[in-house]
Amino acid sequence: MNLKSLLLCSDEKIVRVLRRTLGDLDIGVELCASSEVALRKLTRERFEAIIVDCAGPGAAAVLRSARSAPCNKRAIAVAILDPEVGLRSAFEIGAHFILYKPVSVERAKSSFRAARALMKKERRRNSRVAVQIPVEMSRRDTDAHLKVSTTDLGEGGLAVRLPKLSKLHGRWQLLFTLPGTAKALEVEAEFAWEGLGRQVGLRFEDVSPEVARLLREWLGRHSPDVEKDDPPVRCQLTDLSLGGCYLEIGSPFPVSTRVTLSMRAAEVELRTEGVVRIMHPDRGMGVEFIQSTPEHRGLLEKFLSLLTDNRDVLPELLVEPEGLETEGTQSPLSLTAAGDSEDTLLGLFRSQAALTADAFLTELRKQRGLAAASAGASS
Repeated sequence: MNLKSLLLCSDEKIVRVLRRTLGDLDIGVELCASSEVALRKLTRERFEAIIVDCAGPGAAAVLRSARSAPCNKRAIAVAILDPEVGLRSAFEIGAHFILYKPVSVERAKSSFRAARALMKKERRRNSRVAVQIPVEMSRRDTDAHLKVSTTDLGEGGLAVRLPKLSKLHGRWQLLFTLPGTAKALEVEAEFAWEGLGRQVGLRFEDVSPEVARLLREWLGRHSPDVEKDDPPVRCQLTDLSLGGCYLEIGSPFPVSTRVTLSMRAAEVELRTEGVVRIMHPDRGMGVEFIQSTPEHRGLLEKFLSLLTDNRDVLPELLVEPEGLETEGTQSPLSLTAAGDSEDTLLGLFRSQAALTADAFLTELRKQRGLAAASAGASS
């Protein structure tokens, strides 16, 4: 099944370019002549991408509505902007990717390759596998305890049938084992919806990277509509700390994208997960690591030491998206990843996020110079 996009644009030249580009990427296009038509479609049909020319009337309303429409709130939003329009205004109304005018085939294809990889992940995240798994439900603040069975399972949550009609609410701890595996998974979940009879839906909250990985792998093996992921994207590492990194990449992923990074230098290999905290279109992105185990920290320290001691070694990096996090997701490393002292790279991500790309990269170079001077003085 092809990915599907909604396009709101009256510029015939842009429409021609996007039809050609999206067609080459196996992304269907449903063109809307007006914002009114687009708004109606958003309430009735599911799209993996919402593409809006922000120069047209009602563009902002369409992007905002996409975030609130139940069937399209996780669609990837692409804003087409005039060069003089500020990025922040587009991001504030819900855009994930920015495409500047004039829209060329080359620029559009580069941007939509990154968008397509994320669209596939989000569609898979929304998909469900019908399966019956015993689940133990409990609450820490009460003695409530239930034994139920799932009716379906996805990356973002599961549906269960309650033993009797009841009005349950709040956050619960779930314990279950995926069929064919030995490890019991423990995850917190919030009641999300009530169906007919005794069926209810639970949305996973604060899922650990390890549990998320195990769920993705199991669902990938058992989903009836498995679609091959796009290959990881090669990028260049410019800055690295124990808390995060900055990557140069032509089509960076939007803020709050969960990503997997594969790093290799000499004989040292590292695979880590992170969340995009800052993004500069056509330039790069800052990623905060979300793993905090001693093993992960040890590998990071070894990788960082190798690069510090061997300036001529060029690390190989691949990045792939895993999906969009909900707003407000925070890393367990916070600003103290490097121990008791503040991680200056993460501090820069947070304190200078409003800067233009050029201004931010200038601050990044300054920080890099200070770090080098400090290392030289201590050696």
